Amino acid sequence: MAATTESAAALRPAPPRSRARPFSSPSPQVPAARPATTPSDPEHPGPLLLMPSSLKGLGQAWLSSSSMALSACCSVSAWQKRLPVLAWLPRYSLQWLKMDFIAGLSVGLTVIPQALAYAEVAGLPPQYGLYSAFTGCFVYVFLGTSRDVTLGPTAIMSLLVSFYTFHEPAYAVLLTFLSGCIQLAMGLLHLGFLLDFISCPVIKGFTSAAAIIIGFGQIKAGRCHSGPGLHGAAACAEAHAGPHSSCPPRDAPLRAAQLWAGVDHCHSISKRLPCGCQPGAAGHRTAVNAQSGVCTPAGGLVTGALVLLSLDYLTSLFYYIPKAALAAVIIMAVVPLFDTKIFGMLWRVKRLDLLPLCATFLLCFWEVQYGILAGTLVSTLFLLHFVARPKTQVSEGPVLILQLASGLHFPAIETLRDIVLSRALEVTSPRPAVLECSHVCSIDYTVVLGLAGLLEDFRKQGVSLVFSGLQAPVLHTLLAADLKGFQNFPTLEKAEQYVRQELGMEPYNVCEDSVPEHKVTLLTA
Repeated sequence: MAATTESAAALRPAPPRSRARPFSSPSPQVPAARPATTPSDPEHPGPLLLMPSSLKGLGQAWLSSSSMALSACCSVSAWQKRLPVLAWLPRYSLQWLKMDFIAGLSVGLTVIPQALAYAEVAGLPPQYGLYSAFTGCFVYVFLGTSRDVTLGPTAIMSLLVSFYTFHEPAYAVLLTFLSGCIQLAMGLLHLGFLLDFISCPVIKGFTSAAAIIIGFGQIKAGRCHSGPGLHGAAACAEAHAGPHSSCPPRDAPLRAAQLWAGVDHCHSISKRLPCGCQPGAAGHRTAVNAQSGVCTPAGGLVTGALVLLSLDYLTSLFYYIPKAALAAVIIMAVVPLFDTKIFGMLWRVKRLDLLPLCATFLLCFWEVQYGILAGTLVSTLFLLHFVARPKTQVSEGPVLILQLASGLHFPAIETLRDIVLSRALEVTSPRPAVLECSHVCSIDYTVVLGLAGLLEDFRKQGVSLVFSGLQAPVLHTLLAADLKGFQNFPTLEKAEQYVRQELGMEPYNVCEDSVPEHKVTLLTA
């Protein structure tokens, strides 16, 4: 035994001698990693040491994933998405500069009189309209994703501001700050989908009511004098005799100065950017910008600079602008917002949509925000009604066939259950049923429970309930629930043939049952 030990010791290689390194501090001795071994006692396992190669592989994988994430975060496309100015600025040319300068000048000549007029609508001093007209132009140059859009005060936005600022500029500044914070939070949380629940009839009702409120608010019947009245009427007539198109032609972009009373199509669903001392939005100036041949958002620099110059050198002259002329600008801007054709269009297309339109239109004369909320609520109730009462085509016969014409969600399961039970089981002679679900793209847990109850009711009556045409996500959900007696067939014909064979109405043939294969394939995936 001793000889064996001595021979084994002799066979071991001698430890390598360390070489002395001059002018170096002694390095700490690091124990060499031992190979992973299996402990001899399974009840008391020892520590499992990783091989150096395993550590190296893990390190390389971590470095690779980290580098990929870093490259995705710091890539050029990612920065261009966050700062769109980086996409067009490297390719900027003198030709673009010329077109942007002309477009910015055209929009600036349009926005100055409009900003003065909209400040009156908001109940603020006229200069506050100009304060709101240049900030958005500068910011949008760096963050804007569209070359045509230009931001500033609008008629409807000014009307909303007047309800909450009490003619105090300090409240307007606070309102602008709070609206910007709310919009920033909604953007970070990706809540823009909430605007999809505001239907077109609600928007039309709101803009039509706002046009009447703003227009009649400029007519001071009790304080109207002959001189200002004639002046305002002449301004309206001159504006009406101007260009009839909504935008100036490309060959004469400087004719935008004639659009003192242009149509301000406010988009109450466009992405707004708080600017200056009252909120603003994209309006008719966007159309002027586009028709003037703008090439990049840099046109906003010219517009903002023109507004700043007018604030610095022309504010003393703004005092002499007659209020009747500003009222004419406002009236001619909001008149086209009243859409008289929408009522006849909805009467021909879908009369039910007149309800949210009328609810919004009437309640806006009480409170604008109440009108919008009422119209949205009515539209949402219609939507929920269609979800809770899906259209179902029923074919009577020895086999009851129900074809769902729309989706199937939890508000609709009770209605479907009542239809199936009343037509198939709550009769003198219970009969089998087939649910054709090719239009059902998703279901929830409540629907799964309801279908399980239906299968149990049919099983107690000794008849079958089968499904056909289930899409892959829905089929996967039902298979994962492991419903007792669940059967699905790819087509309605095969499902009906299977049920008729059970009833003995057709000779028995081996029918392809796709449930086992689908269950194995889908659940394995």
